[in-house]
Parts: sequence; C-alpha cells; structure tokens
Amino acid sequence: MDKIEQKIIEIIDNNREEIIKFARDIYSNAELGYKEVKTSEKVAEILGRNTEILKKDVAITGIKGYLKKVNPEETNVALIGELDAVVCPSHSFADKETGASHSCGHHAQLAGIVGASIALSDEEVKQHIDGNVTFFAVPSEEYGEIEFKNSLKEKELIRYGGGKSELIRLGEFDDVDIAIAHHSRPDKEDVIVGDTTTNGFVSKLIKYKGKESHAAGSPQLGINALNAANIGLNALAYQRETFKDEDSVRVHPIITKGGDLVNVIPGEVTIETLVRGKTIEAILDADKKVDRSFKAGALAIGAQIEIKTFPGYLPVIPIEPSEIILDVAKEVVKEGVVKKVDSGAHLAGSTDVGDLTHIIPVLKFETGGVEGALHSEDFTIVNEEIAYIATAKIMALTAYRLLKEKAHEAKKIKDTFKPRFTVEEYRAYMNSLENTLKEDYRNE
Repeated sequence: MDKIEQKIIEIIDNNREEIIKFARDIYSNAELGYKEVKTSEKVAEILGRNTEILKKDVAITGIKGYLKKVNPEETNVALIGELDAVVCPSHSFADKETGASHSCGHHAQLAGIVGASIALSDEEVKQHIDGNVTFFAVPSEEYGEIEFKNSLKEKELIRYGGGKSELIRLGEFDDVDIAIAHHSRPDKEDVIVGDTTTNGFVSKLIKYKGKESHAAGSPQLGINALNAANIGLNALAYQRETFKDEDSVRVHPIITKGGDLVNVIPGEVTIETLVRGKTIEAILDADKKVDRSFKAGALAIGAQIEIKTFPGYLPVIPIEPSEIILDVAKEVVKEGVVKKVDSGAHLAGSTDVGDLTHIIPVLKFETGGVEGALHSEDFTIVNEEIAYIATAKIMALTAYRLLKEKAHEAKKIKDTFKPRFTVEEYRAYMNSLENTLKEDYRNE
C-alpha cells in the first residue's frame, strides 16, 4: 500500500465505532422500498459532511453525494448502497408494524459507502484522486409491494418499481463511468470478488372480479373470484414442464386479497407475482404462459380479469472479476479467505444491479461476517469487522486505486466495456414491457 492507502485504512479504523454505530442503527430500524425516509436522512447527515455536492430525494428517497465539484471531463466512480429492507416479520430486528427487516444485508452496503466517504473526504486523500467519487444511496432494490408501487406510478412519482431502474430513467447514472456494488454473503469466505449471472423478471398484478352473493343462502347467484384465481394458479402449475431447465424460470405468485367476508362469495381477488428467467427471451416466453393460465381461470368461472404487467429487472451481465478489488481484499482481510466468484455460477434471484450492467461496467464484491439464509429470520451479523469495516475499506481503496495516477485503471475498464443498451434504448425497452390485459367473461 502507498501512504495514501495507509491513510485511508487508518481513517476508517479511527472511525470504526461511528461506522458500526450507524450500521447497527440502520439494521434496527429497517424501512421498505420508496419509504426509506428515516434511513435516507441518516445517510444524508453523514454524506453531507463528506461531500461537496449532495442531492436528496432523488427517486423519492435516494441520496447522491459527489466527493468533489462536478467536472464532466473527469472519470466518475460510484459506490452503491441500497436503502431498503425486505419484509421478514419473524426476524428479531423486524419493524413491528411493517415487518421490514435488513435480513437482506443492505445496511452493510450503507456502512460501506458512509465509511468510504469519511476516508476519501480527507483533504490529502482527495488531492490524490484524479477524478470524482459518487456516494449513491439508492431506494427500492427489493421488488415487493407491487400495488403500493403501482400507486406511486399512478401519481407519476415513479415509472419503474426498482430504484436503480428509476435512477437510470431519470438520468442520474449518466455521469457515472463505473459502479462498485456490494452484497453480504452468508458463507465461509470473507470476501468473494466478481458477479454471477442472475435472473431478470417482469412483475404482474392480476385482479379477478366476480359477483358477491350470500355464500350459504344463494351461492348460485354469485361469481366466485377466488375459484377463478385457484383455477388460474393450477393452470400455471401445469406450465412447469414447458420451461427449459437452462432458462431458470421462476414464477411465484401470492394472493394479497382473497375476499372480504367468509359468508360472502368473493367478488374480488388480487394476485401479485414475478415472472423470472435467465434471459430476456425466457422471461417473455414465460410471461405469455402466465397470462394464458390466469385467463383460463376467468373463462372457466365467468369472471372478469385484469392483468397489469410492469417492467422489473434485467438479468445481470457479469464482467471479469476485478483484480483491483481482489488485491485490495487480500490486503484488507490478511488472515481471511478471499476468492473470485465461481465461473459459470448462476443466481435465480434478481437485482436491479442487472439493469446497470447493461449500461455501465459494474464491479461487484461480497463480504461475509453474516450467517443464516438471506431474507430469512435466521440472518444475523456475526462479525462486524468483516460485514461493515472491511466493506468500507474495500470500497474506499478500490475507488482510490481506480482513480489515482490520472484514473488509468478506471479508463481501461471504461474503454473496454461494451454496453448492451444506451440509456435511451433502455428506456424504450422497459416501456415496451408495460401493458394491461382485460377480459370479461361474466356475460358469456
């Protein structure tokens, strides 16, 4: 390490208690997507001290802080942290009212970006950075609460459900040349460098409308929307053999409204689902079969159906694992286990990081210090030094190494990257996925 890198490590070590206190606070007060008001305020309070330009309320709750005054000619590296939590009400740190829980590990990302901001904002360190660093706290990575997000769309507060997707649409990534993304990893390794392919998805909101009547006295006068939904779900189950194994298709619906009173034939039923696949082609193929299945339920019972489809996330296109992050991790976690991601590995889950990978190079790493399955009540922090402090050090040192010496390493990565979409093409593709299907079989 050169003397500036040693100073970065020293600054983070000297602020260890503040970083850990911040992470514990976020962990204990989780908020859901596009509702991360308090979380956003806490991030903004620290970034406000360590950046020269701070933008608040970007895509409702997002925070974007520039280390220096913006110079469009300079290379800009973004450090990404996610503000939101998942719904896991059984987790020991879940919010009692919303069920929100950071069993996703997003609070560790936020600890990373605020810790990095403390180190990189030191005047001597800043002078040796030949470019800019953007500290990006983004909203709504977890794609849940579809009806709530649809209500935000109807109010024209957002267009897309995912935070990074929305920020791309708004042009907030237009001045970013490289992004560094992180995730927690409940595994034996301390640091994994690189990313896997993932599934992308579209999201769907399905509403069946029938006709209420007395469930015992006159059921023959009603049209049972719940029965229509059950037939649709069963028809969907019979589609499984039509999906190719290599496409990694996943469809996992939930019923969010199943009726109103037990003695009334259900007149309205609502289903939310994601339709996932490894490729865009697989997603679109599965999407048609999902629509067909749910329409079958309405047709069989004589109900009305409305299916709204929304753009979700794109599959991750990973690039070669960063040797810079690998070297940094080995120096930060000297006694730990550091390795590259397994070549050819695939994750059936989804992330809006996938959208970024279609537009700019994304360098990914994961840190341990956690145990238990992600998104479950078993998720817990077991080593704050790895989960929080090592994350901050790796983010800060990687940004510095990319940008020192006239940003030579960053420019190499940028120049060799070939985007799949321009921002305009991305918007056009995402908008093409939005559609509403309505069929009325009640009078047939």
